[in-house]
Amino acid sequence: MGTEEEAVSLWTTGFCIGVTLGAYLLSRRLARRYPSPLTTPVFFSATLIILILAQSGLRTADYEPAQRIMVFLLGPATVSLAVPLYKNRQTLLRNTLPALLGLGVGSLVTLGAALLLARILGLPEVIRASISIKSVTAPIAVELAPIIHGSQPLTVAFVIATGMIGTMLGPWLMTITGIHDPLSRGLALGTISHGQGTAQAVSEGELQGAAAGIAMGLAAIFTSCIAPVVVPMLR
Repeated sequence: MGTEEEAVSLWTTGFCIGVTLGAYLLSRRLARRYPSPLTTPVFFSATLIILILAQSGLRTADYEPAQRIMVFLLGPATVSLAVPLYKNRQTLLRNTLPALLGLGVGSLVTLGAALLLARILGLPEVIRASISIKSVTAPIAVELAPIIHGSQPLTVAFVIATGMIGTMLGPWLMTITGIHDPLSRGLALGTISHGQGTAQAVSEGELQGAAAGIAMGLAAIFTSCIAPVVVPMLR
């Protein structure tokens, strides 16, 4: 019985990984042929995976072993961002001051805008605090949430939603508003949409990916320093 259950578990894990990879590859192909916010990998592949798993009768718990394997592989993938960073170090160094200025302003604006909108809508204070750090990468946002009296589950939900929306609409909005500079696009995606935005920036080019990787890290550090002071003041 144990061997049979293990075989079923292995098959399910392999199926989930295959579905995930297949959905991602299909979304990349569609995004190149039909560029649109709806064909971005983070939206299209996630929607397709959910539909396939729902139709196959698999539960979230059945997907977790495959998810753990793929999350483990994110470590080497993240480290590989050092390669485009090294290749484009001269460009990044030449633009250090404007990049840091833009990153700081962007982090402050996204934090303040989220708090202002939440206040206008009359949302409870715990939601205001949780949504204020929506543009910080999830591991840091989870630790930061209790410090500013936010909810960790709500913060995670806002972070994921921000990453998905920013990745879907960010490149499209920058294109239609005439922002084509690779460094600017990378900084914007990394600052506002953290890891998901960085992945999208990498798909655009090496410089975009390098800028987004730096922006994601520095924005998280900057927000962690100012949020405990700024959020109570604005709230």
